Amino acid sequence: MSSGVKPSPSALSPGPPTLVALFWCFTVIGMQSFGGGLSSWMRREIVQRRGWMEDPQFLGGLALAQIAPGPNAVNLCVFIGTTLRGGSGALVALAGLMGLPIVLVLVLGGLYGWLHNLPGLAPILGGMGAAAVGLNLATGWRLTQRNLRSISQFAVMITTAVAVGWLDWPLLPVLLVVVPVSLALSFRKGAR
Repeated sequence: MSSGVKPSPSALSPGPPTLVALFWCFTVIGMQSFGGGLSSWMRREIVQRRGWMEDPQFLGGLALAQIAPGPNAVNLCVFIGTTLRGGSGALVALAGLMGLPIVLVLVLGGLYGWLHNLPGLAPILGGMGAAAVGLNLATGWRLTQRNLRSISQFAVMITTAVAVGWLDWPLLPVLLVVVPVSLALSFRKGAR
């Protein structure tokens, strides 16, 4: 199954990429990936476009990144950098992935601190917040429609939402009760 993205001939040269190439690759990934999907973007750049890794090696790193503590994208970035160029590769890849986004967030935060009293800024930011909430609700609605198949699943969802969202109970204790109940209901339904 081909995605149509072919490695460039220069990317298929033997040997690991230079530290500069690794840095710029992760800088591009860090600046173009926003809001998730980073591992897919990394696979596209590292495996498909540049040919620096094969799929089995990348997928092994992705699995390792998912079970290791910390953000998956950062763990995968460190894995790729280490695999391709050792410890210095890990540092360079991480600097590329995080460097410009961190600077951008700091600059935007500074601008907000300087301009937060500007007339009209609060309604604009409020509108952006409302749009983000709307996107989250739409995603939740789509996932609910696709995944809730029984009254018991709906009851577990409503119970969790009321306990955490309305009664303001701590999430961890609620999950320690709701998850086993949900699993028991699922196993009971599957046994029928």
